[in-house]
Amino acid sequence: MATQEETFKKMVAHCKEYGFVFPSSDIYDGLGAVYDYGQNGVELKNNIKRYWWEAMTRVHENIVGIDAAIFMHPTTWKASGHVDAFNDPLIDNRDSKKRYRADVLIEDQIAKYDEKIEKEIAKAAKRFGDSFDAELFRQTNPRVQEHVQKREALHTRYSEAMNANDLNELKQIILDEGIVCPISGTKNWTDVRQFNLMFSTEMGSTSDGSMKIYLRPETAQGIFVNFLNVQKTGRMKIPFGIAQIGKAFRNEIVARQFVFRMREFEQMEMQFFVRPGEEMEWFKYWKEHRLSWHKALGLGDEKYRYHDHEKLAHYANAATDIEFQMPFGFKEVEGIHSRTNFDLSQHAKYSGKKIEYFDPELNKSYTPYVIETSIGVDRMFLSIMCSAYKEETLENGETRVVLSLPPVLAPTKVCVMPLVKKDGLPEKAEEVMQLLKYDFRCAYDEKDSIGKRYRRQDAVGTPFCVTIDHDTLTDNCVTVRYRDTMAQERIAISELPALIGKAVDMKELLRKLA
Repeated sequence: MATQEETFKKMVAHCKEYGFVFPSSDIYDGLGAVYDYGQNGVELKNNIKRYWWEAMTRVHENIVGIDAAIFMHPTTWKASGHVDAFNDPLIDNRDSKKRYRADVLIEDQIAKYDEKIEKEIAKAAKRFGDSFDAELFRQTNPRVQEHVQKREALHTRYSEAMNANDLNELKQIILDEGIVCPISGTKNWTDVRQFNLMFSTEMGSTSDGSMKIYLRPETAQGIFVNFLNVQKTGRMKIPFGIAQIGKAFRNEIVARQFVFRMREFEQMEMQFFVRPGEEMEWFKYWKEHRLSWHKALGLGDEKYRYHDHEKLAHYANAATDIEFQMPFGFKEVEGIHSRTNFDLSQHAKYSGKKIEYFDPELNKSYTPYVIETSIGVDRMFLSIMCSAYKEETLENGETRVVLSLPPVLAPTKVCVMPLVKKDGLPEKAEEVMQLLKYDFRCAYDEKDSIGKRYRRQDAVGTPFCVTIDHDTLTDNCVTVRYRDTMAQERIAISELPALIGKAVDMKELLRKLA
């Protein structure tokens, strides 16, 4: 039985082998934490984006979209707080010359205590069998209790240090816990210091006339600075939302776990503008609605959980993450934040422009409050791939690798296969392609045995294979093979569009949300 880490490594290799994700600049040995999406990856990614976009702008009549520029006036980032406050606490090991995020080192240490607790429970479960009560063991076993107390003490101390932005205490925790550098194995640490995550560049042709600008670290500010433009031109009434999908850039020091944390990534963000005082009910609404969007894909409800923030950003009065169970633990895929009126107020202050909304029902003007939903496209992609990747042993002892992707998101919906490359079967297969290709993304495969062709399509997550055989020429029927069950059935060619359409129709998903 492969460990989760081994399965994760295989999935990453699978992504490269089957055209989902390549290391960027691969012929030059890649660029750290930057990736390119291949021919299958881009289709899956586009389908994820389409599902999000339509769930926002179709299901909700009061949400519209924009596409703001990546470059923004540098004062934008002063107003948003990113110039002064968008930092990570960094620490160097003097022996290995490697740099780490202090918070990540401590969080990894907390995770080690969790692992020790789970190992003790797993050992006991093996020993006691069916009669084992895991919860009772957790509460009464001295060794487990010792690990729990150490974990809780560390967690409390870490939370307090992060909330107080106490860099000296973060270093002291690392020393007290005996945390060593993974490379050198030593505790020879520097002090912890802050490092700004924004990439900067210069705009302008001369050194005197150039202006320092930033690659945006988030897409949200493009929405805030366009609040009045959208509200007035769209005659939008509060409550209303503005959605955007776009690239963002962060100079991550600890970039790892494949596409989970990258330096160039894509976000899907929606800012929902509400009356002051009504933000908490809308926060609750969006928290529940966004979780239902994830669960509708059928990856398994038990793989999701909420994580309420203990440390709130300076602008927020509530914040929750939706976490997904990755092979490396529960990790954030989406954040829902109540940002108060901080952003619009800051931009009004720094720009000198009045950014308010006149509410005809209340007969007064005010600065709206904002509920934000922010999801990483790449993290969503990763959660779907981790959930879909399976190695199965079949009845005949053979194994197959299958991507059980939700059919609505699968890069290719159907593969058309003539049984042999002669006797008029390829010509008949071409007719089937012409029937289907304007409704669905189709593949055509006539090389190798039919079994090998099925395996290739399983590996890229194609939900349907359609085989044209000699009987097709007389009865106009084909064999449809289903990816997940490997079951086969014979149906008329004319029934194919309805059969495939029902399984891959995004409208059905969207109706569930409505």
